[in-house]
Amino acid sequence: MGFCGALPEEQERPQPFEVDLVVEADLRAAGASDRLEDTIDYGTLGEAVVGIITRHRFVLIERMAEVITERVLEDQRVSTVTVTVKKLRPPVPFALETSSVRITRTRS
Repeated sequence: MGFCGALPEEQERPQPFEVDLVVEADLRAAGASDRLEDTIDYGTLGEAVVGIITRHRFVLIERMAEVITERVLEDQRVSTVTVTVKKLRPPVPFALETSSVRITRTRS
């Protein structure tokens, strides 16, 4: 649940969001060792995403996706990340279950 939208009511009450992450990284060390510290901990990433959504306010889901992408790329092992942000039940005057954006960023 978070605050994101251009309409005043979207900044007044939290809305549900769904986020999908696709992370590309060289994970051979984790495959060989079977140790959590050798991989990218999806629990830690999940907590970071929840923190971004619950602690910040956004006008655009594009910005929300960009901030999430920046956070994931802080881990130097990540070479590429694709973030999909879905706003569930967006406030539009027609039947629309979700609106979403998907961005992909590669470490430069």
